[in-house]
Amino acid sequence: MSQQRFWVRRLGALGVVGIVCYALVQAIASSFGGDDERLVVGAPEPAGVVTCTDGDADCSPIGDEAETLAAGSTVVDPFDDAVDPVATSTTTTTEPQPENTGPPAPDNKAKVYIVGDSDAGTFGPYLEKLLDGTLIVDTELNYVVSSGLARPDFFNWPNELTAKVPEVDPDIIVVTFGGNDSQGLSLPQDELEFIIGDPVTNEAEWSEEYQRRAGEVMDILLEQTEHVIWVGIPNDDSPEVTERLAIQDRAAKAAAADRPDVVFVDTWKRFSGRDGGWAEFVVDPRDNVGKDVRADDGFHLNTNGAEILAIDIAVEVQEALRELGANI
Repeated sequence: MSQQRFWVRRLGALGVVGIVCYALVQAIASSFGGDDERLVVGAPEPAGVVTCTDGDADCSPIGDEAETLAAGSTVVDPFDDAVDPVATSTTTTTEPQPENTGPPAPDNKAKVYIVGDSDAGTFGPYLEKLLDGTLIVDTELNYVVSSGLARPDFFNWPNELTAKVPEVDPDIIVVTFGGNDSQGLSLPQDELEFIIGDPVTNEAEWSEEYQRRAGEVMDILLEQTEHVIWVGIPNDDSPEVTERLAIQDRAAKAAAADRPDVVFVDTWKRFSGRDGGWAEFVVDPRDNVGKDVRADDGFHLNTNGAEILAIDIAVEVQEALRELGANI
């Protein structure tokens, strides 16, 4: 890493600490946890899996709802004899406002789109809270439990993103696909059919296809924005599961390395011990205290871990905002 890159990261980390402090004062404290259900590799996901998007009262880890009032409406009393219904029925034409193409600011907020599987639903709410504290960002969270890139027969993310991203029109996209993908790779059809078996037995073929799939999603996102932040996966307390996850993580990292506009957040390294192995406790940058960061399943992050990961992601979002011209 160059000296310039090193100091950019150091300054970015300091800036996010300020965001964390501001957000903690401004936001209402909320808690949420990871998905404690461990994936059975090679088996179909359980029935009844819920698709969760930002704002779903039944799914959102935050659970806050807001009502939006329509501006500019006029209420007329139909029993008021002084009111002429014909005279009050008028059409107002407003001139279209020019698009604000300036840097992100309170009156011209940048849009950050957070997408992925249940891991996105774990760190996403705290990342939203941090970014809200900047006052120059609007966020949207879209995640699907038990989804990924391995099983397009279950949920087809390339189709979802091709349709959804142009509607959202984000400036920055944060994306993650986790432990659901370290299994056989299926075809995007109604009837389940695996074209490649598990990643350990078929490592070369599996890695090539998964790198292609990850690259396909990255290219879809890069068609809409120059700022894509791909969040990697952590390891697992099971050596067998970790072996499969490591192959997946390397393939996704290789796809990102081929695309200069994709920033890869190394979650594996963040939540490993000094020996590079699985770690249950990690130092929290907010207070420099070692804390338990893992959920009971040994893979997912608990609230502490999700918030620490959100801070790492916020550093990269902050850097992207600066590249967009934000004074942050």
